[in-house]
This record gives sequence, structure tokens and C-alpha cells, in this order.
Amino acid sequence: MSDFIRVENLTKIYTLGDVAVHALDDVSTTIDRGSFVTIMGPSGSGKSTFMNILGCLDRPTSGTYTLDGENVGDLDRDQLADIRNRKIGFVFQQFNLLARTSALENVELPLLYSADGVDPGHQRALNALRIVGLAERAGHHPNQLSGGQQQRVAIARSLINNPRIILADEPTGALDSRTSVEIMAIFQRLNREQEISIIVVTHEPDIAQYGQRIIAFKDGHIVSDQPVRERRNAELELHEELVAP
Repeated sequence: MSDFIRVENLTKIYTLGDVAVHALDDVSTTIDRGSFVTIMGPSGSGKSTFMNILGCLDRPTSGTYTLDGENVGDLDRDQLADIRNRKIGFVFQQFNLLARTSALENVELPLLYSADGVDPGHQRALNALRIVGLAERAGHHPNQLSGGQQQRVAIARSLINNPRIILADEPTGALDSRTSVEIMAIFQRLNREQEISIIVVTHEPDIAQYGQRIIAFKDGHIVSDQPVRERRNAELELHEELVAP
């Protein structure tokens, strides 16, 4: 695998009145193409700021960020939006679905901003829903779906433009334990079968174990960066639960 993400001496400073807050302080790391990385840290550690910069939602104060060989710091606002649309899928804790819109239409939403000239239609959205096991619920509205099903719709939406990376911010934070395993199984399958790079921010140590590598933040610094020694297999766990007597 090759470097897909490279950050060097990344610093982000927020000014609150007369106080300068270093949300990130001289952070450097690389993430391989096709890898599954989890990011941990307490509130205020810098992990969400790091995620926002990786997602081209925020800019660093200093340092460089290279995504898929492109120096993101050289891009203007429209170019950043184009990068987000073409290469990055987002999944959030609260799903962010439109309440009066069907699952299919929620998944189609990013196509409104697509510049690839593809007719939005329904086929791409249906295919994305099929990947997450919800094609039969395409016509349902969010209030007709469970929390886990809503998160699956959100994952399908993140897939609609064939992203090279999915950034998931606390994707299991609003879900029960079993549903959380189902969601992590989908991420593992997308990573394995479609070779999509997955980055998950979580505060839950057990969820972090589904990745291949854990990067831990504290006070704006990376304090630990280790491979997962005993990686959990979400699909195997679900299978064992189904066949258990």
C-alpha cells in the first residue's frame, strides 16, 4: 500500500478572545491507501479538528496536508468542495438525514452537487442501498427506520460518488452494542471488498479494535500510533451470534 494521506507539521490554532488554543500542535503522520484507521482521544484532544482538516472542512494554521498526491493547502474553496465531492464520503453520529425525504432521495442528495454529468436517476442510489442491505427500504422515511437503519442510509449516501475514503465521526455513538457491530461490519466489508480507506473517530476502545491501526490524540498531539494486535471481526461476531444455540 502507498501513502494516501500525508500530514506534516500540522498545526491548528483557534483564537478565543486573547487566548490562542492549539487544537493541533505539529502533527505529522501518514495513512496508507486502502487502510482502516481508528482515531481516539478525550474531548478537546484534537481528534475532531484533525478529522475536519482531513475532510477538507477546515484549513490548518500551518503545515501541509497531501491527499492522494494533491497538496490540499494550495486549493481554493471551490476546489476543496470538489475534492470533498469526488473523493470523500462522510458519516456522522446523528445521521443527518432529511426527515421528509425517502431513504432513496437522501442517498441521492450528493448527486445534486456532482459535476460528472451522470444522470442522478435512482440506480446509483439503489445500488448503494443494496450494498448496506437496505434496498427494500428505499421508499421509507427516516422516522420509519431504526437508528441502525438510518445510519446505513447515511453510509449509502457516503458511497454515492464512489469515494476513495470514508470519514466517520462517532458513527456508533447513538447506537446500541449489537447495532454498532453491524455498522462496523459494513465498514470492514467496504474496506476489504471495495478497498475504500476508512477513518473512524471514536471514544469507545472496543469500537477502535475493529480497525487495523489506532492513532491516539491528547492535547493536540499524537501520543500513540499502533497497529491493532487483536483485531475484532464484526462479521464473524454477527455470524456467531446468529448460529449460537
